[in-house]
Amino acid sequence: MEHAELAAWLRLLLTRGIGSITARRLLAAFGQPQAVFLQPREALRCIVSSRQADALLHAPAELPAQLAAVQQWLRSAPQGVQRRIVTLADTLYPTALLNIEDPPPLLYMEGQLDALQQNGWPPRAIAIVGSRSPTPQGALNAQHFARDLWHAAGVCTISGMALGIDGAAHEGALEACGEKQRRAAIATIAVLGSGINICYPRRHAALMERIARCGLLVSEYPLGTPPQPANFPRRNRIISALAHGTLVVEAALRSGSLITARLAAEQGKTVFAVPGSIHSQLSRGAHSLLRQGACLAESAQDILDEMHWAPGSTALAAPPELPPAPPPDTPEDENAALLRALGTDPVSLDALQARTGWPTQQLQVRLLELELAGSAARLPGGLFQRIASA
Repeated sequence: MEHAELAAWLRLLLTRGIGSITARRLLAAFGQPQAVFLQPREALRCIVSSRQADALLHAPAELPAQLAAVQQWLRSAPQGVQRRIVTLADTLYPTALLNIEDPPPLLYMEGQLDALQQNGWPPRAIAIVGSRSPTPQGALNAQHFARDLWHAAGVCTISGMALGIDGAAHEGALEACGEKQRRAAIATIAVLGSGINICYPRRHAALMERIARCGLLVSEYPLGTPPQPANFPRRNRIISALAHGTLVVEAALRSGSLITARLAAEQGKTVFAVPGSIHSQLSRGAHSLLRQGACLAESAQDILDEMHWAPGSTALAAPPELPPAPPPDTPEDENAALLRALGTDPVSLDALQARTGWPTQQLQVRLLELELAGSAARLPGGLFQRIASA
């Protein structure tokens, strides 16, 4: 993109009072952004309000700094990673976004753009979303769904890089993609609720770098935009639009994941939900979706069947199963008995004592052994849960 064209796009979107809908109205009336700023006030007033027209006649004070920052960002891409500004007029702009009510006029993209240019947007993509504070089993489920969908049929995982389910889903896709397939296809796409040069949450810095090297980072927000709360519900429309379906793994009734699911349904996309324990608050959102007609998903195969996607040459990994109890009369008998007592739902220490009849010290020792072995997890509120393995 030439300097003048880039400056015009940034000016349009930085102008106070000009949102994405108003920007598209101006572009529909006058063509490219450069043409918008050549119009007299009277012509602008036919499209926008007096206050908006006055704002368009003066370049925003932050434009020079933002333009310089964008140019520096474009020039400083790490080796093996490409960066690009994609506008509504760009051939790389995703067609799926043009079909929603409020498509972003401009997108910042970072990652494997060569694969995107060669192969286009992933023909098979599923959004995997859920709680930022999932149970260990929920996080493992999200990881396994993303991994299995890629292994089985090259299905790209789309999510928001948030803590919890989002991060686990990206991790599963990256694990499945591996080093050999790097840059050959887009394994995962992260849609950010901040400027693309802002890592949020900070603990996902390494994950963000890996996504750029095996997938794609996308943001509609100007560089430097902080992760404000209002940004995340808004970015969800992009997540649902880019995907062909949305899978909710764990979510409370008041969850941003249900916003994504609602947007997906409004966009005519298939919504999937993973059922959970009737005693868990994090199952309420998924169960509500199931009552409303969402498709139940117990494995990646359920999604492939519903979407009529034929598996590739790689067979599906088996769904997570609970570890089998060891044979009788072995030193592990007590741990096996405790695994059976744990069941599949979160349970309190008092309940475990009632089920096993063991003293507190013995129970604590066995629980610690199961935690260290990865067979059980300690949850908030003094609860424990059995963990399924891959």
